[in-house]
Amino acid sequence: MLQRFFIFCSGADTDILENCSSGENTKYAGIGATVFFTAIMATIAGSYALFTVFDNVFMAVFFGLIWGLLIFNLDRFIVSTIKKRESFIDELIQASPRILLAVIIAVVISKPLELKIFEKEINQVLLEQKNELTLENKDQLALQYTPTIEALTTEVETLKNEVTAKEAEVNALYNTYIAEAEGTAGTEKIGKGPVYKEKREKHDAELAALNQLKETNSTKIEATEAQIAQLATQYQNKVAETQPIIDGFDGLMARVNALGELPWLPSFFIFLLFLAIETSPIFAKLISPKGAYDLKLAEQEGALKSWVVQQKSQRDVLVATDQEVNNRVYADIADEQELYDYKRKIARELMQDQANAFYKKQKSVL
Repeated sequence: MLQRFFIFCSGADTDILENCSSGENTKYAGIGATVFFTAIMATIAGSYALFTVFDNVFMAVFFGLIWGLLIFNLDRFIVSTIKKRESFIDELIQASPRILLAVIIAVVISKPLELKIFEKEINQVLLEQKNELTLENKDQLALQYTPTIEALTTEVETLKNEVTAKEAEVNALYNTYIAEAEGTAGTEKIGKGPVYKEKREKHDAELAALNQLKETNSTKIEATEAQIAQLATQYQNKVAETQPIIDGFDGLMARVNALGELPWLPSFFIFLLFLAIETSPIFAKLISPKGAYDLKLAEQEGALKSWVVQQKSQRDVLVATDQEVNNRVYADIADEQELYDYKRKIARELMQDQANAFYKKQKSVL
């Protein structure tokens, strides 16, 4: 039962194989088994590849089965259409388009499995790429906010410097009138005289101005720092909004690109493995000697071709004979007077009817 199933997978004619030796049946069962297991590998590879796209197990398995059936049908068609010929070169030329198609199928099948086999290494590469993308994203977003934040920070520093400078000025006036009172500077007279009073009033006026400046600048600083905090919050929110896009950077194309950054030799050997699996049914038929199945198939096709050629030749003879008979019949009756008189009568009546119809039409126009 299993052998018959694998023979079906090989695309061989079961009616012919029934009359062949067990060795022929075993050969084509082996070719069919290769086709079948290649389709199984294609189903697994396709399901995994589609799972990385849809992230849904049922959908991936469904489309993976469809992909496996497609590969099975292609392989079965490729193997079944290769016919044994007298020259190996002719067979190789006949199989060359199939071999090219097999190479394409091998690439398609091997790539998803490479992604699964090297999944940990690919995840490491993707993690590094995500980290780089995160830093680049933050830098790009910072370009939108940094100039404004720096300008506002400079404004805050300017306001603080104004207060500091005013405090230094007030402190200097304080030391001046204290020194005047102690007699260590100014008039060098101890006591609170007119000069002391004048310097004290100037200090008090500047102190009041300092307090007013502190209040005004404090309000401005609070407003500016609130703007800075708002911009910083907007920047953080923007980073948080864009981060999921970077975290989701692990689709099929991203993984294929990450696989390309890994050493090529292991991936190449996996490709060679699947290429050998995919092309093994073709080369098995190419290198195998012409067996009983091939001879009987060629005999059956030759008999059918001869029958078709014979039928065509007979139809050509029949048509030629019928044409010759018709020519002779018409030639014999062409000289009969009775036929001539009858056709002359019919032609006369037809011309009379045409003349009457033309007369009636012209009269209706007038």
